Amino acid sequence: MCGIIGIYSNSPVNKKLFYGLSSLQHRGQEACGITVSKGDSLKREKGMGMVNEVFKESNLSELDGNIGIGHVRYSTSGGSYDYNTQPLMGFSKGEEISLSHNGNLINHQILRTRLEEEGMMFQTTIDTEVILFLIARYYQKGDIVEAIKKTMDVIEGAYSIVLLLQDKLVAFRDPHGIRPLVLGESKDGDVIISSENAPVEIIGTKVKRDILPGEIVVVDSSGVNSYFYEKTKRPKHCIFEYVYFSRDDATLDKVNSYNFRRRCGETLSKEAPCDVDLVVPVPDSGIPSAIGYSQETKIPFAEGLVKNRYVGRSFIKPTQEEREMAVKLKLNPLRHVVEGKKIVLIDDSIVRGTTSRNLIRRMREAGAKEVHLRITSPPVVNQCYYGIDTPSRMNLIAANHSVEEMRELIGADSLAFISIEGMQKATLIDGDKFCKACFDGKYPVDPIII
Repeated sequence: MCGIIGIYSNSPVNKKLFYGLSSLQHRGQEACGITVSKGDSLKREKGMGMVNEVFKESNLSELDGNIGIGHVRYSTSGGSYDYNTQPLMGFSKGEEISLSHNGNLINHQILRTRLEEEGMMFQTTIDTEVILFLIARYYQKGDIVEAIKKTMDVIEGAYSIVLLLQDKLVAFRDPHGIRPLVLGESKDGDVIISSENAPVEIIGTKVKRDILPGEIVVVDSSGVNSYFYEKTKRPKHCIFEYVYFSRDDATLDKVNSYNFRRRCGETLSKEAPCDVDLVVPVPDSGIPSAIGYSQETKIPFAEGLVKNRYVGRSFIKPTQEEREMAVKLKLNPLRHVVEGKKIVLIDDSIVRGTTSRNLIRRMREAGAKEVHLRITSPPVVNQCYYGIDTPSRMNLIAANHSVEEMRELIGADSLAFISIEGMQKATLIDGDKFCKACFDGKYPVDPIII
């Protein structure tokens, strides 16, 4: 998972990109970057760290352009290194191109090997560079749309992309629309394209719509123009976006994350009731679900975990050691709330199981009489190949253990997950328009395992 943004404006976009990326910080905390154009050349600034660490007034003021793109990174393909920081830049027919990518290609290693055999030397280890190279190769006579279509003929997997030319902002989405992409327009002509609607609204623009699967949007002096890849497939939006990654205020492909999570809590309370004194959320994505669980059961809602707001999301730390330390720093039990009480913890998912085990142990140390765990997504039993850094099946606790075995391993008094059907109904979308491969193994694009 990563966060991307692109802005086309009649005024400087550097600070708008900064604020937009800051509102997408939850999607990636390892590195970030911005590229801008003022019509004749591109300027880029990027680095390791969070947005407010990389960008200061001194370097931000040098990004003086009215068109720009940005990126916050969480590494899946490639490691957490400075040379993998986006946006990437390249040249084609004497013209500069810059690109930011959210998603994961399943065939990038095969493509990379073929390109290397042709003499291509790569500057990074990420799949995004393959996309940039292919677009540059096919970019003839200024027809960027045709170049993108030819690239889409070759690449497979999940991708939402913003691309910057000297005089254009371009965005496109994979044929299934696995990763989100939102389009916003203002009355004074600003166009914003981003992974979620928060940057659009915070900057002061109005969300117009989602960019559709297989759609290519070109923004230039003529306005906003839309084209479609002819081989667009049935929508398969990632349902894990709503389970965990997106902000509560995100409405992506007609599903609001907050209401989805709340409805999952309501459904889970019916599927897996629990006789306890308090409903306690695991912040932040567990809060709406805990509210739903509490409202449906009339069991009091309580904040039994204090969150340190200055620590990032533990799931998107690159190593397990960092994830475990981040959980300790981020969440601390509120002894005066949970002591002597039977509680049910509401969390969004269990991937490896270490976070849940640590939380349950610490709640008991804080005096909780019973600790039950309810999860508002089904068991994660399959690896994701489209940009969520779930480990291989051998490291997925639910892929190797029954629910009862998991309960024993994490130390809960009881453990239950929402059903796939219950989660699906919480979207309020008819038909199977979501990728749930991490739960059911039905991959919209067959993974290539090397």
